[in-house]
Amino acid sequence: MLRSQCRSKGYGGFKGLGLIFRRLDRDFSKKITFPELYHGVRSYGLNISNSDFRLLFDALDKDGSGEIDFREFMQELRGPLADCRKSVIREAFDKIDVNGDGVISIEDLKVIYSDKAQEHPRYKSGEWTLDETLRYFLDALDTPGCPDGKVTWDEFLIFYSGVSATVDDDCYFDLLMRACYDLPRGWPRGTVW
Repeated sequence: MLRSQCRSKGYGGFKGLGLIFRRLDRDFSKKITFPELYHGVRSYGLNISNSDFRLLFDALDKDGSGEIDFREFMQELRGPLADCRKSVIREAFDKIDVNGDGVISIEDLKVIYSDKAQEHPRYKSGEWTLDETLRYFLDALDTPGCPDGKVTWDEFLIFYSGVSATVDDDCYFDLLMRACYDLPRGWPRGTVW
């Protein structure tokens, strides 16, 4: 019900709801409590009964902690990842996995991102080495709270599924991924006319 109401708001429907929740997240925990869910959905003008709010919250609070992870919430709300999005995510992963072993490591990043890493302010100031700069990027993609310096396809897909959940338009997501990873422009792999 919430998904269909967001879609009825047209382009930007999910994004608008996401922006409201970001503003409500005053402690930057990236978690949504029941009152935040209630207030956010109501202030966005979506019409859901109080009993449906409780059902929604309980269904999304999978671990019973009383909080919902924001990215998981947006992902559930948007629904499954479209094949065209999965395709461009795969293209980015394959580009970074230089040696083709199915894992992105600092060694892979050195091959294609050393020049960009050397532009990072902390590298330029001497605060970080090249490896530390590349590891910073790698850790952002790795499993939260458990970075091991290697990013598998599943970890990469989970990370970009979270990003995807905050981007309404498939074409914009494709453009975003191609710009971030300097992928060739054109129709996404797997596009059918």
